[in-house]
Amino acid sequence: MDIYTIIFLALAVFIFLRLRSVLGQRTGSERPYDRPPRPVAQGTQDNVVPIPGSAVDQAPLAPTADVAPADRWKGLAEPGTPLAQGLDAIVAQDPSFDPRHFLSGARSAYEMIVLAFANGDRRALKDLLSSEVYDSFETVIRDREKHDQKTETRFVSIDKAELVGAEARDRAAQLTVRFVSQMISVTRDKAGTIVDGNPDKVADITDVWTFARDTTSRDPNWKLVGTGSAN
Repeated sequence: MDIYTIIFLALAVFIFLRLRSVLGQRTGSERPYDRPPRPVAQGTQDNVVPIPGSAVDQAPLAPTADVAPADRWKGLAEPGTPLAQGLDAIVAQDPSFDPRHFLSGARSAYEMIVLAFANGDRRALKDLLSSEVYDSFETVIRDREKHDQKTETRFVSIDKAELVGAEARDRAAQLTVRFVSQMISVTRDKAGTIVDGNPDKVADITDVWTFARDTTSRDPNWKLVGTGSAN
């Protein structure tokens, strides 16, 4: 071999040894690559969706007695209005109640109920609705099943969730929320033919729902007790 071949061979051996010392050798006993753990969904017992606003919440944000009445419901209700008076009455029964925390949970409950209704999920609905509202929803679901129809609903957005009513009567607190949302909904028959709705159209929806709970109960969950719509 000529001198140049010898030089190139020596250089190749040197590079190989350097790489070996830097990268090491695989022996088959190395620790496998640590993938990040998959998140675990935090479910609630019996699919109940807690709408915050009670004493058992982790961080109650209740208005205190030293908050001026004019500022207590700032951004939610004007002082002296029926809504403000209703909120005062609920707090008198449940001092830990916080309406802003409640609204956050109500948005989640609204979406879950609408989707459970579209999917015919009776178990989820039974935990979230009063018996009267459940019977009404179940009648529609049963009618869809009778005619081999399926409903597909998808939320585009929930643009607003605002309190429009509050009342404390005996031991029961009731809150009425106006939801403004955008969604796509379509109902098809067994053959896939559209019988209602439009899969390509985003509809503007306004719902007015009333939630209630027994303020003396240890159960922190609110249930849907009334539904309506508005233009």
